[in-house]
Amino acid sequence: MELKFDQRKVMLTETILRDAHQSQAATRMRLDEMLPVLEQLDEIGYYSIEAWGGATFDSCLRFLNEDPWERLRLLKSHLKTPIQMLLRGQNLLGYRHYADDVVEQFVAKSIENGVGVVRVFDALNDPRNLEVSMQAIKKYGGVCEATICYTSAEIEGREVFDNDYFVNLAKQLEEMGADNICLKDMANLLLPLRAYELVKALKAVLKPETKIHVHTHNTTGTGDMVYLMCILAGADIVDTALSPLGNGTSQPATEPLVATLKGTPYDTGIDINKLLPIVKHFKTVEKRLKDDKILNEKSKGIDVNTLLYQVPGGMLSNLINQLEKAGKADKLMECLAEVPNVRRDCGYPPLVTPSSQIVGTQAVMNVVMGKRYKMVTKETKDLFAGKYGTLPMPLNEEVAEIVLKGADRITCRPADLLAPEYEEIKAKLISLGYYEKEEDVLSYAVFEQVAENFFKWRAAKKQGVDRDMAKGEVYPV
Repeated sequence: MELKFDQRKVMLTETILRDAHQSQAATRMRLDEMLPVLEQLDEIGYYSIEAWGGATFDSCLRFLNEDPWERLRLLKSHLKTPIQMLLRGQNLLGYRHYADDVVEQFVAKSIENGVGVVRVFDALNDPRNLEVSMQAIKKYGGVCEATICYTSAEIEGREVFDNDYFVNLAKQLEEMGADNICLKDMANLLLPLRAYELVKALKAVLKPETKIHVHTHNTTGTGDMVYLMCILAGADIVDTALSPLGNGTSQPATEPLVATLKGTPYDTGIDINKLLPIVKHFKTVEKRLKDDKILNEKSKGIDVNTLLYQVPGGMLSNLINQLEKAGKADKLMECLAEVPNVRRDCGYPPLVTPSSQIVGTQAVMNVVMGKRYKMVTKETKDLFAGKYGTLPMPLNEEVAEIVLKGADRITCRPADLLAPEYEEIKAKLISLGYYEKEEDVLSYAVFEQVAENFFKWRAAKKQGVDRDMAKGEVYPV
């Protein structure tokens, strides 16, 4: 049987240094666990190695006592393969919108310190929230990978996020300067045959030089099939994770895909024998994460509930933690059932940071309080008010009246309402006595209290305080 598909060599992005351990082990892989195999990873022939951004920044400061900027510089000193990062557009790596001057400076310093490819997304798929970061990526010489967050929803029996929705969004991002278009499937909701149709539709309208980069997880067990169908449809790059931290809530494993494509027109050109020593190393990292009770075997499995509730792994963990703190762990299934209702009420946002946390927390409140929207978070109000951007679909106006209680809504780009803030933040950091370099200003801008605690730890370490004391919260007076 002759198969007629778009045939081209496929490139891989390796996620073992970022999304793989973020998805399975709360982003707790340490720099010293990465350094021994960087040269080997560099020789594999990946399109890029994702190693920065996402939750790595927060985790370095909050849990690992590492300067994320120093991590980036050290990684770059060992890697010629482009380092890829994940950036949340106007949210940067935090949870609110930052002023344009902070966004531009953050992108500039990321590229200066070693980032080569910047994957930038907005939780609402609002291109206005990507404008400044995309312009900065191009200005400072990075590869701009603009992202479409995949989602789905039926209204009156019709899929509203159809091919036209995604194609129009992709064309708009391409016109804004995107080098690559990433199709980002946060919760493994994109099913194989749908994936084939969608990539075909994108390929038909995008410029030949615009690469399509597909990202999924294996949460629902369909990730490998999704990638194969995307490749047959013409996808240029896919994300994979080496098997010790691959599959489950992480990306499909690297080695099986390399083996599957070997000797075909889609051959990655990667020698699987070169992967084996690296896999062996990361098995020791996997064991350490398990021994420290950070990596749970559940994250390795398949959960089809994700297809029903569209809840990504990180969002599910948040739901469980919130319910346990409220003493309502038995209400989990009710909360999962409430998530689609809240999502519908607030205009069907894709469930990705920060919209996933906003929708999930509100669902928990609706269930725990025994009455929907009896208590509303500030973030839910801001979402309804347009302060995160334009929602993909219309709001439930009856619920909006309850949530907003007459408060104003905005229709402009949210960051247009923010005054420049970089110099003010820098002045404050200097006055506190923690400023050492410009990157410190950006750490403080995005994670103020967490960064301040790290700066205290850094000062304690430099002043020779006992290391065990420095690891806690005891600092010199």
